[in-house]
Amino acid sequence: MKHIGNLTYQEGSKQSKKRIGRGQGSGHGGTSTKGHKGQKSRSGASISIGFEGGQMPLHRRVPKYGFTNHKFKTTYSVINLDKLQKFIDEGQIESSNVGYTTLKKSGIIKGRNPLKVLGNGEIKTAITITDAKVTASAKDKIVTAGGSVKIDG
Repeated sequence: MKHIGNLTYQEGSKQSKKRIGRGQGSGHGGTSTKGHKGQKSRSGASISIGFEGGQMPLHRRVPKYGFTNHKFKTTYSVINLDKLQKFIDEGQIESSNVGYTTLKKSGIIKGRNPLKVLGNGEIKTAITITDAKVTASAKDKIVTAGGSVKIDG
């Protein structure tokens, strides 16, 4: 009967470590599983990533030119008007004041990206948008529904 004091590993579940460089008796021979000759068979051999044996590496062969702005690009958390209307109807957000902080607290948007409201869909409720960027079509639809857009500075 097995108790916690006399538990053993299941047969074949544990393998002994491969002991390299310990002579013929180890079963890994004189070359220690490294084959014959060559850079990788020597002790202390390390080849840098991307090294192609002296050939010009791919990352140096490919031309690099042009402008990139990926470090400074602003990415937005976007939400459409139809989604806002859905969340208002479900009671997840109050229709009086909608902005980054209220949507963040309710868990609708995640991350630290600033908010941008897009004009896809229709909105029936009068809402006030604060601390967010708003597209022209979204602003028109919000104003026609009786709401307003307040943009700081």
